[in-house]
Amino acid sequence: MIQVKDKAFRVYIPQDEISAAIAKVSAQLMEEYGDKDPLFLCVLNGAFMFCSDLMKEFSGPAEIGFIKAASYEGMSSTGKVDFHEAGKLNLKNRDIIVVEDIVDTGNTLVALHEYLKKFTPRSVKVCTLLFKKDAYQQSLPIDYVCFETENKFLLGYGLDYDGYGRNLPEVYILND
Repeated sequence: MIQVKDKAFRVYIPQDEISAAIAKVSAQLMEEYGDKDPLFLCVLNGAFMFCSDLMKEFSGPAEIGFIKAASYEGMSSTGKVDFHEAGKLNLKNRDIIVVEDIVDTGNTLVALHEYLKKFTPRSVKVCTLLFKKDAYQQSLPIDYVCFETENKFLLGYGLDYDGYGRNLPEVYILND
């Protein structure tokens, strides 16, 4: 058990299981994209650890880019998602692999797909560490999934609670 701010969490996915799942997904990505020079598009802030470890396993030619999604003002959602690219990204006619830490409702993912369409990519696929299948409300395919998880609050390995816990090397679940 660990304490982060005012909440208690317990280990949900240990570090060795995360590493094994990333190696498996990376092998799938190598099979499909090993000679295609894809652009891995890391969705900040949460996916930074997953994306880093995924890229270490992917041995083919590839570029990495970063994009930040923002839909909150204070503690309330604006209902609109804005995207901010980190640096200049060449997205036209590229195979883009969106790297997410977690997919739950899928609303941000749909907005990101719409945003990327204007750049006319060759393809857009989604690779996520965690997929809350029961919370998913969209029809977009989630192409590469390391773990299907419960629809519970998760922390660690990039996921945060009020800005804290992203640095933890394992995924934790709220101890309720």
